[in-house]
Amino acid sequence: MTTPSMTMPAVSAPEKPFEEIVFLRVPFSIISLDEACRLIAARPPGAPLAYVVTPNAQNLVRHSHLEDPRFIAFYEKAWLHLMDGKVPRALARQVFGLDIPLAAGSDLTAHLFETYIRPDDAITIIGGEVEMVESLKARFHLTSVAHHNPPMGFINKPDEVEKCVRFILDHPARYIFMAAGSPRSEYVTQLVDQRGGAVGTALCIGSSLNFLTGHAKRANPVFRKLGLEWLYRLIVSPQTHIRRVFVESMPVLLMVAKARMNPAAYGMDRGRAGTGTQSRK
Repeated sequence: MTTPSMTMPAVSAPEKPFEEIVFLRVPFSIISLDEACRLIAARPPGAPLAYVVTPNAQNLVRHSHLEDPRFIAFYEKAWLHLMDGKVPRALARQVFGLDIPLAAGSDLTAHLFETYIRPDDAITIIGGEVEMVESLKARFHLTSVAHHNPPMGFINKPDEVEKCVRFILDHPARYIFMAAGSPRSEYVTQLVDQRGGAVGTALCIGSSLNFLTGHAKRANPVFRKLGLEWLYRLIVSPQTHIRRVFVESMPVLLMVAKARMNPAAYGMDRGRAGTGTQSRK
């Protein structure tokens, strides 16, 4: 992919008034789901761009196993890193004694819309079908939504990537929902940040808007409570999720085994990896 030219310097992310714990090289924000939403909603309209990531097993593998340099650079500048996935959270707690709050992207999105986002807040959405966006607008009485859905395979077409970047810059919003899938959403957000001049809070939230509007069915509460949402998706859509589960996510188990043997190689201090007190501020 060819990177569009940069015209302005990126702006530093806002301050982080919370503790962070490093797990598999990613500094996770030690805040609850509601605290994260309150911090996001507290940012005033027109605030310089900051972005939120919700790492799951697939994201951790891309970051620290595949060592994707663009992904690593993107995560380094993220304002909030929120744990998405009970399996990575359980591994962090059971193997290393790290207590990282769960704040899944789907729950974050739902809580923002149901509690904090006002009907007149400016919102930009990248990805998702028109029908989903119309359902979202109708449910929450939204009056200021800009939507761009890039075509399949757009991330390998520089002109289509540039359209996404320009759309975000040309439609200043308080909330930017990146729903183009991972790592596409992350790559586009990174380019917007590098271009400079963007405002609002960007959230890389996967299929969250589809779940919120009922255009995709989320696993029932039993699966979610047991941390088996991945299994539910594999059962109902094996062709879509078999690679994601067994190729793109399963290596997290190997990463945890390696980190247990050599915590420092994954940014985790050996003396603290079993105590849950490791932090970065």
